[in-house]
Amino acid sequence: MSPAANQRSEDRFNCLVPVEGKEGSQFDQTKTLDISRHGIGFLSAHPIGINQKIALEIVLKPNTEPVMVIGVVKWVRKLGNSDQYRVGMVFSEIISGSPTRLDKYLTSKR
Repeated sequence: MSPAANQRSEDRFNCLVPVEGKEGSQFDQTKTLDISRHGIGFLSAHPIGINQKIALEIVLKPNTEPVMVIGVVKWVRKLGNSDQYRVGMVFSEIISGSPTRLDKYLTSKR
């Protein structure tokens, strides 16, 4: 990805975990790549529509309550000669869990 493609104003932190999605759905075979205070990046085997709203449950640490967010897909890029798509999503609303918990978790990653 070119440096011009990185338009986030805050630090990104690696977050390489599989996404649980229904088999055959657009989230089947999806893996997160990075996370920031205001968004998340992931790889998907399926194209996802720009401006699509997606509900996510983010488990920050094992055995803790997840943070529930609503995100909006801002960009999708097909990766070269692969069947994968790189997806960038911003959080539009934190519906469960405290934004402070997300901030504390990301601060601990610095």
